[in-house]
Amino acid sequence: MKAKGRHIGSSFDDFLKEEGIYDEAITHAIKRVLAWQLAEAMKAKNISKNAMAKQMRTSRTQLARLLDPDNDKVSLEALQRAASVVGKRVTFSLENI
Repeated sequence: MKAKGRHIGSSFDDFLKEEGIYDEAITHAIKRVLAWQLAEAMKAKNISKNAMAKQMRTSRTQLARLLDPDNDKVSLEALQRAASVVGKRVTFSLENI
């Protein structure tokens, strides 16, 4: 009988690394979370997309790209401006892998 709590096989991270898509998957996951957090903060503050774009001094189209979880090409400056409008700030850290 197998002991409880033991995992069989490798982790999902190991699988992604074996497939050669780990970095891409992590990048996409981070972007999805950031887009979701910004959208939720906008809802909480009752800020429309038009008002958000205006406060960021950008177009609604640019804001739509920022909020699109499938768009990985977002500048740090745009993220920080968006975060600032909803009363947040963007922080990053490097961690050992």
